[in-house]
Order: sequence, then C-alpha cells, then structure tokens
Amino acid sequence: MHAPFLRLVAEDIEKRFGNDLADVAIVFNNKRPITYLKKHLSAVYGRAIWSPQFFTIQEFLRQATQETEASQLTQFFYLFELHNQLLLQEGAAAETLEEFYPIAEIILSDFGQLDYELVNIDEIFMELYDSTQIDIAFQHFTEEQQQFIRQFWQSFSSAGHSGMQQRFLRLWKRLPVLYRQFKEKLKQEKQLNYPTLYRNLVEGNVADASFVTRYKKILFVGFNALNRAEVHLFKKWQEEQDAIFYFDTDTYYLDDGQQEAGLFIRRNILSYGLINALGDATAIIGNRTSAVHLYAAAGKNSQTKLLHDILQAQHDEDRSAAILLADESLLVPLLQSLPDVKPNITTGYPLIQSPLYGLLDLWMEVQQELSHLKKKKISFQLLETFANHPLVKLATEHRSQLLNSMAEKQLFEIDIQDVHVSDSVLPHFFQPVASTALFIPTLIELLDQLLVASDQEDRISQIDSNLLVETKKVLNQLQLGMGNLGPTSILFQIGLIRKAIQPINSAIEGDPLRGLQIMGLLESRCLNFDQVYILGANEGILPKTANSPTFLPNSLRMAYGLPVLENQDALSAYLFYRHFQYSEGIHVFFNSLVSESSSGEESRFIKQLQFESNFQFILHSQQQPIRFQAPNPELVIAKDAAIWEKMQRTFIQQRRKISATALTTYLQSPLQFFLKHVAEIKEPPVISYEFEMNRLGTVIHQVMELIFQPYKGISDWTSTKVLNEKKQLVNELVIREIGNQYLSTYTTADDLNSMQRIMHKIACAYVDMYIDYDIENYQAFRIVELENDEDYVLDFPISIDGQAESVRLFGIIDRVDEVLTADGVVSTRIVDYKTGGDSVIFRNLDKVFCSNTENKALLQTLFYAYVFEQVTGRRQLEPHLYVARKMREEGTLFHNGKESLEGETLAAAKEAFVPFLRATLEEIFDRNVPFRHRADATVYPSDPYTLFYRNALTPEDEEH
Repeated sequence: MHAPFLRLVAEDIEKRFGNDLADVAIVFNNKRPITYLKKHLSAVYGRAIWSPQFFTIQEFLRQATQETEASQLTQFFYLFELHNQLLLQEGAAAETLEEFYPIAEIILSDFGQLDYELVNIDEIFMELYDSTQIDIAFQHFTEEQQQFIRQFWQSFSSAGHSGMQQRFLRLWKRLPVLYRQFKEKLKQEKQLNYPTLYRNLVEGNVADASFVTRYKKILFVGFNALNRAEVHLFKKWQEEQDAIFYFDTDTYYLDDGQQEAGLFIRRNILSYGLINALGDATAIIGNRTSAVHLYAAAGKNSQTKLLHDILQAQHDEDRSAAILLADESLLVPLLQSLPDVKPNITTGYPLIQSPLYGLLDLWMEVQQELSHLKKKKISFQLLETFANHPLVKLATEHRSQLLNSMAEKQLFEIDIQDVHVSDSVLPHFFQPVASTALFIPTLIELLDQLLVASDQEDRISQIDSNLLVETKKVLNQLQLGMGNLGPTSILFQIGLIRKAIQPINSAIEGDPLRGLQIMGLLESRCLNFDQVYILGANEGILPKTANSPTFLPNSLRMAYGLPVLENQDALSAYLFYRHFQYSEGIHVFFNSLVSESSSGEESRFIKQLQFESNFQFILHSQQQPIRFQAPNPELVIAKDAAIWEKMQRTFIQQRRKISATALTTYLQSPLQFFLKHVAEIKEPPVISYEFEMNRLGTVIHQVMELIFQPYKGISDWTSTKVLNEKKQLVNELVIREIGNQYLSTYTTADDLNSMQRIMHKIACAYVDMYIDYDIENYQAFRIVELENDEDYVLDFPISIDGQAESVRLFGIIDRVDEVLTADGVVSTRIVDYKTGGDSVIFRNLDKVFCSNTENKALLQTLFYAYVFEQVTGRRQLEPHLYVARKMREEGTLFHNGKESLEGETLAAAKEAFVPFLRATLEEIFDRNVPFRHRADATVYPSDPYTLFYRNALTPEDEEH
C-alpha cells in the first residue's frame, strides 16, 4: 500500500530540515493529527531529536495578540445588550434574551463569515433599490456578481414591502451599526473572537504582526478549504519564504475539473499559487481495483448492529482502524453496539443524550412549576422520574414505598411538603429556589452534589465527570454574563440554560495511536487507517442538503464569494474520497429504509465512485426475513399436585369465599380465574390517567348507601318524595367519597384534580338519575337491606371426585327493598348499581347460562338473589339493574325483548340457575379440566392479565 499522508510529510521534513527542527512550527487545522505526525517523525528519524513546535491554526495565530478570547456566551451577552440599545433608539420594544438567542447565533455566524472572507461591511449592507445604484456602487464587481446583487434587491422593489420584508430591512440597517459596536465592545474589554483576529491580522492591526519571524519556517499541513483571510496570510508568508504547505491530494479528483472533491485544492494551487511541498499529486485512487464493501442496513441503528458483527470477525489489534461517523447522531447507538474493543473517541459524547441532561432538565421542569408558577404541588410523573433516575441513588425500599404510596392514593399531584427524598444524593431537589438570582447558583450546587456523591462511590465514569465539569463551566459563564442584566425571570433562565448546555459533549479518550478510533469525518483530516468503517453514508447526510441559518441571502453570498451549500458538498466529498487513497479495507454503511428522516439511498459520492472508478463495490443487503410473529404457546395450567393442594386448602379447608365476580371471571376465562383467585397474582400498582370505572362504581355505591341508610329497618312506608331533599346532599357526599377513595380529605370541588372532577360530575349525574327513577316510578319504599358484605354467606354443596363437599359463596347486597307503585302493586327487589355498559336485555337464558355469558350482570344479580333468599328465607326477589346510561330507555327489570323476568319466568330462571351454578363450580374443582383461556372470550387491552394470553395459540389456530 501507499505510505500514509503524514508519513510522506515526516519524510519530507527529514529531508528538508535534518536535525534542525527546534525553530520549525507545524500547524494543523485541528489537534488530532499532531500525535500521528509525532509518531511518523519518530519512525523516520529513529533517534532522539529536538521536537518542532506544534499548533492548531487558531493557537498559532493567537500569538499575534495579547487579548483574551471571548466565549460564545460572553459574545452573546454583548450582542444582546447592544442590539436592545439599538432597538430602543429606533423606538422599538427590547427583545427578551430568550427571543434573541437564536437570532444572536445567526448574527455571530454571519459576522464571523464576513470577517473570515474580508468582506467590506458597509458595502455588503448597502441599501440599494435600483439597478442604476448597483451599476455605480459595484463597478469593480464582475457582471455575474452584479447580477447576484440585483437578484437580492429586486425583491425589495419600491412597490411596497410586506411585513416580513420591513422587519428584515430594519434588521439589515441595524446590522452594520451592531457590527461596529460589537467590535468596539470587544476591544474595550480587551477581548476578541477568532474572526476578528483573522481580519486584524490581514489589516496589520495586531500587537505583534511579526510573530511569524520567531520561527525558521512554518509548515501548514493538510489544509483544504481556505477563507480569504487565510489565503491572504498564506500567500504573504509564502512570498516572504516563511511558510510551506503540504496538501493531501490525488490526481483522480485534482486533475478532473468536474470532481468537486478537488475544488479547494485546485483553487489553493492554481488560483492562489500556493505550492505543494510534496510536489505533484500522486495517482492512487484511479489505479485501485480493490473491493469496497457497501452495507445496506435495514434501519438507521441497524448500521451499528451490522458493524458489531463485522468488527468481531475482522478486528486486528495490529492494524489501524477507524469508525468515521458521517452521521454523528449514531455515536450513542454505536457505543451500545461495540464488541469488546478499546475505543478512542473524540467526537464527544453529547450531554443531551446523557442521564445527566435528563436530571438537569427535570430539575428545571420542577422549578418551572414551583418557583415560576408558584405551585405548591408537582405532577406525579416528575417525582416518579426523579425516584427512578440512576444518578439520584434513592434507596430501593424508599423508592418502592414512594411509588406504591402514589399509586394507592392515585396522586396525580403531590404536595411538596409531602415529598421526602432526604436519603437521595439530591435531598433539596424539590425545594423552590429562594429568588430568581439564585437559580443558576442552585443548579451549580446540584452539580457539585452529584460530583461529590460520585467521587465518594469511586464509580464516576470519565464521560459523566467530563460532562459535569463542562456543564459547570457553561453555567458559570452564564452566571457571569447575566450579572449585568438585572433581574430575569426563571422561565427565561430555563430557556437560556437549555440552549446554552445543549452543545456540550465529552471526549472519551483512549489511546489515539492504538485500538479503534471513532471520530466524525471532519476530524479525520490528514489521518489514514488500514481499515475504515464509514457510518451514515446516506444521501442528505453525506453531503448535508441544508445550509446553516443566515441573514445573508444566497445571491449575496454568491456575489461576495461567501460559503454556499456547494462549498459544503466539495468539502464533504474531499473528506470522503481521501480515505479511498490509502485504506486497505473500506466498509461503507447506509440506511436503506425510506422514512421521514432517511432518503433510503446511499450518498451520491458512492454512486460517483461506482460509476467512474475501478473499485469493485460489493453490496451487502441486510435481510430482515418477513415473517408473521408466531403466537406464543397457549398457557394451560393443569390442576397438578401443588395447584390442586392449594385449591383444596384455600377453598375447601379454609373456606375462602367465592363471589359472583369470581364466577363470571371463570366463565369468561378460566385462566384469569386461576391467576386472580388461585395464584393470587395482584395487578401492579399504577397511576392511570385513564378513567377508573371501578373507583367511580365504589363512589356511587357509597353515596347511594348514605342516602338510603336512614330508612333501613323502618317498617312503615316512606314516600319517595323525601328523596327530593336528599338530592341536595349529593354533591357534598360525592366529593367526600372521592376523598375516601384517594385516602385524602376533600371538602369542595376545588380540592379535586382534573380526573377527579370528571369523576365528580359523572357520579353526581348517575346518582341523580337513580334517585329520579325511584321518584318517578314508585310512590313509597321500605329498605330491607343495604350494602351488606358480611351477612350473606352460603355453604353450597357440590361433588368433588365423587365426594360430597361444599364451597362458600357470598354476595354483597347493594340494596333489597320493597316498593309500592301508583297502582298499589308491591314488589320486593334486589337492586344492583352498574356504571359500565351492562344491559338488562338478554336473548335467551341458554346464552346467559354458559361459558362467556352474554349477560354477566344478570348472572351476578341471580347469584346475589339466590344467596339472599337462601340466607333469609325470603322469596320472589325481582332482580333489578340500575344502569345509568340505559335505564331510561331499557328500564331496570331484565327482559328478553318480549317478556320481563318476573313471576313464573323469574321462578324458571332461578330454578335453571342453581344447576348451572353447581355445574360451573364442579368444573372449577374438576382435576381433569385445566385452567385455560377461552378462545372466544373478549380480550380487553387495558386488563393487565391479558398479557398472559393475548397472543396465545388456541386449538383452532393449531389445526390451521
């Protein structure tokens, strides 16, 4: 293989300078290649020498000035202050920091580009509305450049401007003034940014313009796209024989004017006259016929899974290898998919994808509720997220207790006085900040607590440590910058902090010369590896199809030679192509699935190489076999020794009571009966935003009991008119009972949360309907029994294995009453209240007395009536169902559409019910009948028990 670029540079340095390197400066675009060049110099010289001095371009140019660098945040605060002063002078309202932040980023970027490209500020921001002015003002421009300027100004014709245009023009007028004031402010503070330094160097406006003379020679290595300031300085230093240049290039794209990858080096050599110290470009790519492996992955993250298998099969510690991320958002899935290799990562682990960001964001959300909105309660999700966060280290027992307590009380909101997290790393997490000025200091204190806690455990990872330190630095800068602004709201500070900390990332350093190197394409400049794995090589990502936001329209950018999207394409092409010069093994991955975020196509650079070069592209398509998910095997529970013994002990010996609900559960699904009543698997405690019908039912039952309680046991008839007075109490009773349900004390509707208010409205409406029905249909009533869940127990004889046994049944009797109609008819009723979609209508009793019964409510009411009659000796109880949604249309007495279930029909139904009850109970205790789910039963997605059988095979499935 051909020698890597930096090896060629090292060999040339040895030939040119011999041992006399001490006064030579070597300058790169970034730090990464310095280590590699040192390694090659060491190999070439093979002995100890005085080292040359290494710099990045920014470090090198900094030697010309004594001024300190202003951080991005500092620059932002300067710009914010100056911009608002200009707005006030114009008579416009000042902008908030949060509004200005995204605009400031664009303005700083534009000002930077104008400095780097040495554009005359007054000229570019000149106000020109007609072609004549353009012809006069821009005589020195080419016709093409003048045409670009006309394109821009034609949209601002004198025919009147839209609101958006007027806003833009006001900003346009403001920008040159803002630029000068911003530069003056930096100067006053003895600070600068790099674009200012570049322009000052070109203009000779620096403290030490002759700093280059400190070095015998300056070597600029691996530069590609140069801005105008660099071109000016580089040409000057070359003419003065202070500088020489090493360009990494290949004739394949340098000599072919159609190849965008060679655009900038062609300019550097042909247009600017910079001389390549390595001589003529080598011809490598055009002569290579080796294989390039192209992997079409079925999904974005699938690329990293494919890479895992390839690395496991191929990785060789003795050969250099690098994973290059064309799509840097793949870093986290990549780290999760790497085999057991030691990586060195300089791309940087993003704070925004770390647990630390989640915790900081959570704290700011909590403070938005408590400190900004002055709430006294927080949403249960905030406390739940905190309790489960890994950095909080809340004791397991405390966490369980906290979460279970919230679930039991269904606390959608928790009073902060009731939040106790003192045994966590952050005991004061839920305390509101004392004042807006203490917001950032409190957040910094939170970071300190995390650092201390992690140090004590000696388990802090390098990533977490770096992220904590970097975040602290940014927050300190924010605190400093906001000191001059006076009071700012917490909401504003939260918005600013979120924007300021989002770009933070942490390098994951390993050995830069050994093992697997992970970096972005831009960081791979000058570097070569035996094996390269390029991830995310999709069209739309490589190259990017979107420009950075700017206030300088494209036509003006073209006129002034400012960077446009084509420049980005050319740079991306170069960074991609250069790896085809040296690497033995080239593996390129792309996402082949089409989605909103993916074109599903490989980069056009790959297609160009496939079409034009002699590389042999081998396509590997990830095959995702299309198959229907095999249903899980059916869960069948045989009544073997352990289960049978449990059933005997529980129901026969200990006399565990069997309810009407347990019976209908068995009819719907024997497997669910087993899970609930034999295995006794409890539903997990959860807080649900879905409406809870069981709680609503309990509230209504309790309120109805309280309304009728005073009349229980009175032997005389009570007029139903008394119930009109009782209706006045419904609101208060419902509120109180909702409080009982949630283990709280509520006195007014204001105490209820949103879901409880819905429950309150529905419960009041239902109770009113029940009472109105009684008033409208009956003249008087006598209450026989009310909400009794203790006295109605019955030992019911059944046969088990041919032996006479009995099981204990019990019924909760909602209400048994005697009612008198206007016609003088007296009925004894058993009343069951229902809040769901139950109905009094059934087709025929055969459809009721069967598995998967069509009318569960009728079965349950007959069950209650039977138990009550057997215990009390009363007979002729009419089963009535109060279903609020349907009672006005369907009534309350069960009927099959033709006749009601009363008199002889009722007697027949009760007579048929008893053998059915016995047969069902005997089936439950039949050893030969296993517990299995009924295939025709309704499966409710919200029922947690259905997880056991939702995808189960049924006998019918198996036959097919």
